[in-house]
Amino acid sequence: MAITPELLVPSTFQHYLLGLFAVANNFPAIGPFLTLSQGVPSSQVRRVIRITTFSSLLIMLGAYFLGTAVLQFFGISVSAFQIAGGLLLGFSGLSMLNATDPGDSHEKNFDVSRMDVGQMTSSAIVPISLPLTTGAGTMSTITVYAEAARSLDLRLQLFAAIWAMAILIGLMFTFATRLTRLLGHVGMTVLIKVMGLFTLAIGVQFIATGASTLLSRVTLKI
Repeated sequence: MAITPELLVPSTFQHYLLGLFAVANNFPAIGPFLTLSQGVPSSQVRRVIRITTFSSLLIMLGAYFLGTAVLQFFGISVSAFQIAGGLLLGFSGLSMLNATDPGDSHEKNFDVSRMDVGQMTSSAIVPISLPLTTGAGTMSTITVYAEAARSLDLRLQLFAAIWAMAILIGLMFTFATRLTRLLGHVGMTVLIKVMGLFTLAIGVQFIATGASTLLSRVTLKI
C-alpha cells in the first residue's frame, strides 16, 4: 500500500487530542504558575487560572479558524508550512528531551516577586499561556490539522479536541500543587521528556507529510 499524506495526518478525536496534549500541555508552565500563585488568595488564583485557560483556548481557536486563511494570504503552501512546523516541533521536542530540570524547557522566565494584580493578570497570559502552554508549536499543529480536516465530521472532531484540551489545561492548573507533590521533581522531569518524545514524533510526521506532498508534485524528466 502506498503511503499518502492523508495516512500521515490524524483523523480521529483521540488522535487530535493526543497530538494537542503533546504540544499544548502546560507542564512547563506549572512551575511559573505555582510561583505566581504563591501566597495569593484562592479567589485570585482561580482568576489567574480562568484567564490562562481562556487565553489558551482563544489561541487554539484562532489557529483553528484563521490559520489556513493566513497561509493563503501570504501565499505559503501548506506543505512548506508543515515542514517548517515540523522543524519547530522537532527542536522543541529535543529541548524537552534534553531537559534535566522542569524549568529547563521554559521558553521564557520571569520574576514575580514584586508583581501587583495587573502584572499577575498580564503574566497569566504572557508567558504562562503564551508561549509556555500554547506557543508557536501548538498553533502550527492546529493549523496543519485544520487544513487536513476536509470533511465537516473531522473539523467537528478537531474542534471538540481543542475544547477538551482547554478543559485539561484548566484542570492541570487547578490541581497543579497536588500534581507536583504526587510526581515530585523527578516525575515532572520524566513527564516532560515523554511529552518531548511525542512532540518530536509529531514534528517528524509533519515533515514527512509535507515532503511527501512536495515530492508527489515533482515531475522528473529524463
